[in-house]
Amino acid sequence: MSGRSWAGRGGAERDTARYALLLLRLFLGITFVYAGLDKLTDPAFMASEGPESIGALMASARETAAVPGLVDLALKSPVGFGYAIALGELAVGIGTLLGIGARVAAAGGALISLSLWLTVSWSTTPYYYGNDLAYLMAWLPLVIAGAPLWSVDAAWSARRRGRPRRHGRGALLG
Repeated sequence: MSGRSWAGRGGAERDTARYALLLLRLFLGITFVYAGLDKLTDPAFMASEGPESIGALMASARETAAVPGLVDLALKSPVGFGYAIALGELAVGIGTLLGIGARVAAAGGALISLSLWLTVSWSTTPYYYGNDLAYLMAWLPLVIAGAPLWSVDAAWSARRRGRPRRHGRGALLG
């Protein structure tokens, strides 16, 4: 890699990185919207008891969790916790897809993934079979870079700088 700073790189290089982030945003945003809606529409999941319930899932994760205190907290109100996770996933997914508060949304996604890794998937061996750690790592570039392309954040930023929206330079439409 050359000694040039990110700002000094050519426009094509910068645009390639922005499109790579866009693909990551689309994947994570769609996945988290789907996960939130899936939980909210599954009555078996949104129950404190039953084989496919959030309560049963959290109770089974208690003994193998890295931080059992987090599971204990969830077990105080499993249904409330289930709604909190589902609504959090939905908010993170929508914010990520639209690029509204993209860094905050990505940080929320990273926190959800971290909490699930430390509780539900901690005991998965080998570790790479569990997906929560991979999701955590996938959120980090978006926490750092935000949504520089095709996002509400980019459009607001361009407007604050007084620049017209141009194709490929962080505008809402490309």
